Amino acid sequence: MTSAPTTPAVSSADRIQSVQRRTLAVLSATQIVGGVGVAVGLALSSVVVDELSGSTVISGFAGTATVLGAALLALPTAKAAGRGGRRAGLSVAYLSALAGCAISVLAISLHAWPLLLAGLVLVGGGSAGSLAARYSATDLSPQGRSARHLSLVVWASTIGSVAGPNLAKPADQIGMRLGLVQQAGPFAFAALAFALALTVIFVFLRPDPLKLARSLTGAQRTGRAPKGTIRTAWQTLRTTPNARRALVMIAVSHTAMVSVMSMTPVKLHHDGSNLDVIGLVISLHIAGMYVLSPVVGWLADKAGKVPVLVLGMALLLAAATLAGTAGHRVWQVTTALVLLGLGWSCGLVAGSALVTESVPLDGRPAVQGLSDLLMNVCGATGTIVAGAIVGVLGYGVLGLVVGVMVTLAGVWLTVIWRTTDA
Repeated sequence: MTSAPTTPAVSSADRIQSVQRRTLAVLSATQIVGGVGVAVGLALSSVVVDELSGSTVISGFAGTATVLGAALLALPTAKAAGRGGRRAGLSVAYLSALAGCAISVLAISLHAWPLLLAGLVLVGGGSAGSLAARYSATDLSPQGRSARHLSLVVWASTIGSVAGPNLAKPADQIGMRLGLVQQAGPFAFAALAFALALTVIFVFLRPDPLKLARSLTGAQRTGRAPKGTIRTAWQTLRTTPNARRALVMIAVSHTAMVSVMSMTPVKLHHDGSNLDVIGLVISLHIAGMYVLSPVVGWLADKAGKVPVLVLGMALLLAAATLAGTAGHRVWQVTTALVLLGLGWSCGLVAGSALVTESVPLDGRPAVQGLSDLLMNVCGATGTIVAGAIVGVLGYGVLGLVVGVMVTLAGVWLTVIWRTTDA
């Protein structure tokens, strides 16, 4: 009689841990496969748009289209998750990316660059799914582990991001052997990758982590069906100041990273660096973004999310300073880009974990979707503004502007943090 009351609790805890391990494995596998789809599709997108349109200016809209698509699909993904669980939300994202790839193949076959840009907007669903997956990793995380679990899924993105571009050429060759026009093969391959990611999510993400978390906390018995809309998100943010601060820091981190990273290849090219050097610098930057994310997650859980966010601002400031004063020193630009990636990782991992821990479970999908929307909108805006600054005032001024932005954000967060603690 004495052991009966404790046995169900132990079994329940063990079951939740088992489901969470399975969830992390499924999400990580999806990140790898979906990451390949995103990277393969984007590797040649600007080149294909350039050739079809005959305009270098129009080719720049290829990247903008996918970022815009990720922003536009963030809310439908969140809305689907709020209503039907994480499996439904991620399925919307990857199904959109699959449709976008199919449209892109058709557009290339028809030599229709406007249709290709429309397809690339939907391909942005792959990025929306990748961002949403990191939040899906936290629904069943135990106390004090959300950042680590989130960071593991972020880390899995490394494999797809690195492998994807290297698969573009073989995919093109295979596509032509199968009867596709030149440069349509990578998008067909990306479609297969997104189809596989969709299948993995639909078949293996069971039980749904968000649905299970709601059943454990009784969130579904409140009588309020989460809608995943902007209105729901703003209503939730009004009562969760930590979540508001986290959204600001995520947006600042992403804007700083994208602004400097997007203009660095142009700067290196103008300085006389060849494509091999430029590729190496960007590869090291990507490594800085993802490779150490589990370490960042561990540190955020141990030391606290806000200290890691402040650390991220310091790293971004160091990166902006080094980049802006690098001159023709490639090693200094490389160091700056690595620090830029690390600072972004701190902002994304710690900020996303703080959002998750600050927001009640029934409002999380809406706030998380709004976070991804703001993040992508700020990223797209950052690239446009950065291009204008570099074109008129130079790369050094861009470093100064970014440095001032992250300094103000870091000081603001530090003052609020100390005031709150006091």
